Amino acid sequence: MAILIYNKMIRTLLLVGTGGFIGSVMRYLVQITVEKGLTSTFPLGTMIANITGSFIIGIVFALAEKGNLMNAEWRMFLAVGFCGGFTTFSSFAYNNFTMLKTGTFGQFFWNVGGSLFLGILAVYLGVILVRAVF
Repeated sequence: MAILIYNKMIRTLLLVGTGGFIGSVMRYLVQITVEKGLTSTFPLGTMIANITGSFIIGIVFALAEKGNLMNAEWRMFLAVGFCGGFTTFSSFAYNNFTMLKTGTFGQFFWNVGGSLFLGILAVYLGVILVRAVF
């Protein structure tokens, strides 16, 4: 019995870790692609990653609610692993700290308000999309 629990835990850790690796690489690619050539210091790549990740996690959890469309392993891989690696709350916090420190309060309020509002809206739209399709 203990071996089965241990094997399941190892499998879950590998799923989450692999998803996190892929999500982190994707976040990096989004950031360098979006911010390439921008002269602004606004963290647009981070904001886009957070909003996109919020949309994806909305889709994942809406699919999981449907019961037979997504098993627990896929949910762990996508929601905990991929979205956890792809979204960037620590970068978000650091970027906001930097904006406060440098006195760019307009950018600070746009980033905080926009990321929170649009992120929540993206989760909602992901849920609505799944409900409309399935």
